[in-house]
Amino acid sequence: MCIMDTKLTSKMTWIQIILVIAFCFLAAFFCQHNDGLYRQPIFQVNRVENGKAVKMTDEFHNVDYYHSQKLYGQITNGTYAGKKFSINNSYSDSHAMDHEYKRGQKLFITLHTQPKLHATVKDMKRDAPIAFLFAIAISLLFVILKLRGVTVISSIVINTILFWIAVKIDHNNNGSAVILIFSILAVVFCFVTLLLVMGWSKKMLVTLSAVLCATAATILITLLVFAVTHERGVYYESMQYVTQLPKPLFIAEVLIGVLGAVMDEATDIIASLATLKQERPQLSKMDIFKSGRQIGKSIMGPLINVLFFIFMAETLPMTLLYLKNGNSWHYSFSMNMSLGMTSSLISGTGIVLTVILSSLFAGLWIKGDER
Repeated sequence: MCIMDTKLTSKMTWIQIILVIAFCFLAAFFCQHNDGLYRQPIFQVNRVENGKAVKMTDEFHNVDYYHSQKLYGQITNGTYAGKKFSINNSYSDSHAMDHEYKRGQKLFITLHTQPKLHATVKDMKRDAPIAFLFAIAISLLFVILKLRGVTVISSIVINTILFWIAVKIDHNNNGSAVILIFSILAVVFCFVTLLLVMGWSKKMLVTLSAVLCATAATILITLLVFAVTHERGVYYESMQYVTQLPKPLFIAEVLIGVLGAVMDEATDIIASLATLKQERPQLSKMDIFKSGRQIGKSIMGPLINVLFFIFMAETLPMTLLYLKNGNSWHYSFSMNMSLGMTSSLISGTGIVLTVILSSLFAGLWIKGDER
């Protein structure tokens, strides 16, 4: 009987693997052939002619090579579907602001009818690889979490819709209440996510209380420090292309970032303490508090470092560009990494507060029969 169960499990595992692979490739295949769903003209490259490379050197002795190429192909959708012509394109080896296009790729283009039909490349069509990665993520959630994967996906979809609504409201109000809007959004984010993932229980309410208190305390401490220091060293001008007041927008950005880190940590700590209390009901409130602190110490360091790497890594390309063009380390850091560093420090503060508050709330409210 055990041998049959093992074979059945093994067979189901192989079936799951095959289904995951098939689903991913079908998603990519569909997106590769869905040109008719787009209103914007799409150009398929059938042949490429590359020209000679031209060496370019700037005043800082940076060397780059520029190439010209001619793209031959046809439009695959819209009024001019099937129309064949060529498009001129140029690119550099650094690919800083341009791309090298190859045979078989599909491009979004802008059509011009005067003096004759011609086009310029706008961007590359990238929905197929994105759909492939998205299908992998969804498939793994269903394979590993079974039906609970539905709740995870549902929370992501709902939070995405809520975030879009908040952005639209902020846009319609010209950023006049950005902190209020995203504060309300943070509360709704937290409640919806925890409700779907953990279900309605005392453990969920304890986690919700810890997350909201830790996030609110972190933002209040941040505002207090900003008021005392008069925000010296915080370079809001590095927030490029912002069309509204940068400080409230930065606070809203930090608020959402802190919420994600705090929610992750609080969920881990309180779930572990609830299991510990269930297995050992004789533990006192102080024992639970101390256990929560020990759990927090083990995950606090890696979590802070992960946030630091995320905040700093996204600014690395622009920082290197600043340094390559003769700017000093101080100026390059100030204009690119200072806000990331500030966000990391604020998030680190929230992570430390979460350890204390999660352990405290769990010790006070979680009972031995809490599941």
